[in-house]
Amino acid sequence: QVQLVESGGGLVQAGGSLRLSCAASGGTFSNHGMSWFRQTPGKEREFVAAMSWNGRDTYYADSVKGRFTISRDNVKNMLYLEMSSLNPQDTAEYYCAARQAKNDYKSSTSWLYWGQGTQVTVSS
Repeated sequence: QVQLVESGGGLVQAGGSLRLSCAASGGTFSNHGMSWFRQTPGKEREFVAAMSWNGRDTYYADSVKGRFTISRDNVKNMLYLEMSSLNPQDTAEYYCAARQAKNDYKSSTSWLYWGQGTQVTVSS
């Protein structure tokens, strides 16, 4: 059974940093792309970043480009999101996703597996 478990969320002041982790199990993830999305109450899940299976290709939402860095460790089956220069607009539940099934990596419907999320709250 495929399982994705996020961790590393918390409360941070504006301008601070956090590192999110996503532990993958129950499948072979080293051959598949992985991504991060985020969601706030009443809004659709929003694309944050994605990485190809070998780490060579990375994609970022314009709102996080230059501040967030996605990375992965295929030996450990881990996905990471380094977040810096955080601002209150980054407050959201952050989700890890795996196995892209459609071409549009920015759409949440393109990803097959999801974690339960980890809350990031940035105070002003």
